[in-house]
Amino acid sequence: MLVAPLRDESDIMLTIRQVLCPIDFSESSQQALALAAAIARWYQARLHVLSVFVTATVMDVPPRQMTEAMHARIASDLKRVTSRVPSDVPLDLKITEAAEVDREIVAEARHLPADLLVIGTHGRSGFRRLLMGSVTERVLRDPPCATLVVPPGAPTSSPDAPVRFRQIVCAVDFSAGSRAALRHALAIAQESDSQLLVLNVIEVPPELTDHPAVEPADVDAIRAAAEAERLRRLRELIPNHARTFCTVETAVTEGAADHAVLLACSARQADLLVLGISHHRLLDRLVFGSVAARVTRAATCPVLLVPATSR
Repeated sequence: MLVAPLRDESDIMLTIRQVLCPIDFSESSQQALALAAAIARWYQARLHVLSVFVTATVMDVPPRQMTEAMHARIASDLKRVTSRVPSDVPLDLKITEAAEVDREIVAEARHLPADLLVIGTHGRSGFRRLLMGSVTERVLRDPPCATLVVPPGAPTSSPDAPVRFRQIVCAVDFSAGSRAALRHALAIAQESDSQLLVLNVIEVPPELTDHPAVEPADVDAIRAAAEAERLRRLRELIPNHARTFCTVETAVTEGAADHAVLLACSARQADLLVLGISHHRLLDRLVFGSVAARVTRAATCPVLLVPATSR
């Protein structure tokens, strides 16, 4: 399905008023908090920091309840880790109890409602194992809003420093989620005067599967035609005014989609990767099928996952 182009400036404006960052006090989640604070300051948004006390973790461990002493300790830790949040960022701290951390995060994001959820990977304390494959991955099965996943290899951010997304890669597969992802990528690129690569990956040219008896001599011509067609479709998605404050490049490549996306990010030393998510509750329904899950696990830069219904 061909996604309609973004036609006017309002189509690529991005409004972020509420940022939610769940934290488990691990180094990785504090790294996510620093980036969440910087983004909240950038967009003049309110930052909500959530700590979830796990009442039940695994089947062999009996349920537990948070005592007043535990609550006081968590409150003290929250004040400590948020002490570097700039004073001009409105800040709310919340401590809650839940048996399933991912459900609590999603519920809080919807209650606010959050415009952006910022979450780290590889935490190991209160969230048990906050990593792709566990809490973060379960959150992404039913994403409440645009979600920024901050991997452990991402450059360290300072909460009081400007957000610097100089090199952005946005992978587009022409699905409905691509429009929301591209809108976010274009808005961020314009606001940070970035270079944006809009990338499409051909895993298997459909023309070859439609014509199994194609002579080898014609394969190159078919591939070239497929690439040209997709490049034309990519360019149609980009409004002319989008290039006023940023540099936009479109490209089509062939190969395994996850490798191609990661390679593009590595080659450009990307600060941000943007992917669309279809409106389903399955992680393997991300853009490029299950590829986005593999890309997010392997990425060394923050990955912004945007649901098709995201504002």
